[in-house]
Amino acid sequence: MKRVLITGVNSYIGTSFEKWVSQYKDMYSIDFISLKNDGWKKESFSDYDVIVHVAAIVHVKGIDKSKYFEVNRDLTVELALKAKEEGVKQFIFLSTMGVYGTETGYINKDTKPVPKTPYAQSKYEAEQLLLEIQSSTFYVAVLRPPLVYGKGCPGNYTRLANMAIKLPVFPNLENERSMIFINNLSEFIKILTDNNQSGIYFPQNKDYVNTTELVRLIAKAHRREIKTSKVFNWAVAVGIKMSGTLRKVFGTFVYDKKISRLRTGLINGKEVDYETVSFEESIILTEKNVGD
Repeated sequence: MKRVLITGVNSYIGTSFEKWVSQYKDMYSIDFISLKNDGWKKESFSDYDVIVHVAAIVHVKGIDKSKYFEVNRDLTVELALKAKEEGVKQFIFLSTMGVYGTETGYINKDTKPVPKTPYAQSKYEAEQLLLEIQSSTFYVAVLRPPLVYGKGCPGNYTRLANMAIKLPVFPNLENERSMIFINNLSEFIKILTDNNQSGIYFPQNKDYVNTTELVRLIAKAHRREIKTSKVFNWAVAVGIKMSGTLRKVFGTFVYDKKISRLRTGLINGKEVDYETVSFEESIILTEKNVGD
């Protein structure tokens, strides 16, 4: 049995992972721990094989920038050092695609991170420090997922879903986005834990997502049809240049598919497939019973 400790008691990714692996009876033991006070320092990690660290400060208005570094970097390293000292074999760290400092573009193996926000910078610095303390007995896996979506997931996907449900017309765009369905991400993390993987990873769905097609599928899941038109594309193009939010929704931003494959030179020389359902089916699962 793989014994896993997840930080962040109510984290979306953490609770989704617990639900996902519950289908494998008696193969995983999942516990959660809060890092909001110092109580975790008194807990023993010696019974765990893996720590999945998802707890973080993401984007909070009005807080001092130093808080991002105290929590996302310093607390992360302190947690990892305690795990290493107490015999935990693997530490999985949820970072962000935001370390590249842009909302548009094409990310490949040669693209250098240039984080621009306190959140992204604190995550990137934590990555570097974690990789320094890994060893032959302490494996560190860093994940830089793109937009995560799934039932109940907060963020930009929810904004698009609201548009799909309410708007009669949507821009007909030709963009591409890297995204990952929560079940696919959970399966990816499962594979990492099963094989004690280490390194930096870029999990995403097999296919890039077109925003117009995404909105069409969301509308279809709610039994409605949304019309698309290129009439508004000029306004979207102007908005992308002026607004970070619009760039995140309408711009093209992808990982090279080659770097997103979970290569199995570490797993018997074979590539592992972590996509659990088709993209269209993932939207149906995400929108099921929403608004009913």
